[in-house]
Amino acid sequence: MNLFEKMLSNYSLETNADHTNATREIMQEIALAGLYRGGFFDVAAFYGGTCLRIFYGLERYSEDLDFSLLMANQDFSLKPYFKSIETEFNALGIEIEITQKAKITETNIESAFLKQNSPIYNLNIQNNRQVKIKFEIDTNPPLGFTTENKLLVQPFSFFVNTYTLSDLFAGKMHALLFRNWKNRVKGRDWFDFEWYVRNGVELNLNHFAHRAFQSKHILSKTITKQKFIETLENRIKTLDVDLAKKDVANFIKDKKSLDIWSRDYFLQLITLIKVKK
Repeated sequence: MNLFEKMLSNYSLETNADHTNATREIMQEIALAGLYRGGFFDVAAFYGGTCLRIFYGLERYSEDLDFSLLMANQDFSLKPYFKSIETEFNALGIEIEITQKAKITETNIESAFLKQNSPIYNLNIQNNRQVKIKFEIDTNPPLGFTTENKLLVQPFSFFVNTYTLSDLFAGKMHALLFRNWKNRVKGRDWFDFEWYVRNGVELNLNHFAHRAFQSKHILSKTITKQKFIETLENRIKTLDVDLAKKDVANFIKDKKSLDIWSRDYFLQLITLIKVKK
């Protein structure tokens, strides 16, 4: 059994979707290992749903790798790190191709809050069209966050520089409140919101405010808890719960866990939100 097969054996693979999701997650961890070898985490931090999944056991799979530079650098490129990523995959007998995605929008904020100057990269696994990993890198990050080193032990032991949980929570709430998906609803945001509240994670409202100010959704770099709660309540009152469930269903094992979802359920979760002092 090679290392990839050993990593795959840790998953319960009952369906084709299970196999695809598990394969993608292993590829994500291999990519993180390659970035570590290349020194990427000296200048950047990992955040987003995949970070929550890999390091904190979020009960849903995630597709993308989201990174933030520690300091703004409009000229940043991932290309110098391609070689170390490729080397890591090649060591497992896996051929990959990494390409930079061309921007086709002129707006500063895209549907997933990718700024015009934020490079996007796709990592394609040769001979496996089902598995693609997208790298998103914020080259002009909002401030007010802190980072910590988290340990991964596969494909070898290494540290990944990540946002702290309170800042991960802040980033998620910014996406949940202001993400523009037109007629779509990203139920994965609501699944993650539920996870943060149920696990008693404190929200870094300061970092949330920096994000919302930078995306021009609030007029200053501060926000009160009351104003934040009011904004969230208004968002919930317009939520299409059925569409939210449909979006997240393919990324979780226990679909019955969504049965309790309703506007009233999320409104009551709000009362349990803890804010970092």
